[in-house]
Amino acid sequence: MKRHPDPEALGTLLRHVLELLDGDVAKVYQDQGLPEYRPRFSPIVRALVAEGPMSVRDLAGAVGVTHSAASQTASQMARAGLVTHSTDPRDNRRRLITLTTKAHALLPMITAEWNATLEAMAELDGEVSMPLAELLTEVTEAIRRRPFVERISAAYERQAASEGSR
Repeated sequence: MKRHPDPEALGTLLRHVLELLDGDVAKVYQDQGLPEYRPRFSPIVRALVAEGPMSVRDLAGAVGVTHSAASQTASQMARAGLVTHSTDPRDNRRRLITLTTKAHALLPMITAEWNATLEAMAELDGEVSMPLAELLTEVTEAIRRRPFVERISAAYERQAASEGSR
């Protein structure tokens, strides 16, 4: 019997959905002969194609991830031969991430997969009550307005007050 994550264990459920989506995208790349290519590389590739060489900080902002996540992904991409790190000629303290010739040669395949993924996501969105990206954007905005840690602390306080009044 196949088990599903506990719907109350939200973090587990979110990771499970991400594993399902990313795992299948990774299978597509593997089937295309790119076993070292990861789905998390595509937003970075797309940003570098659009903007040219970028610092890790700028790249993180462009794709909407933390500096640490962008740095880790860029390091993985460098190991796969997809990007290089070089000193910014205008500021020796900054390092720039640049797509390699290998990455440029893969762009048609990466673009085709990206477009197919967008089409598949639109199909999936048609089967659920709300487009996933729309829902996740709403959740992100709500958490930015009031961080989750504040919500947890308030719940603790309400529980403590309720137990104290018994």
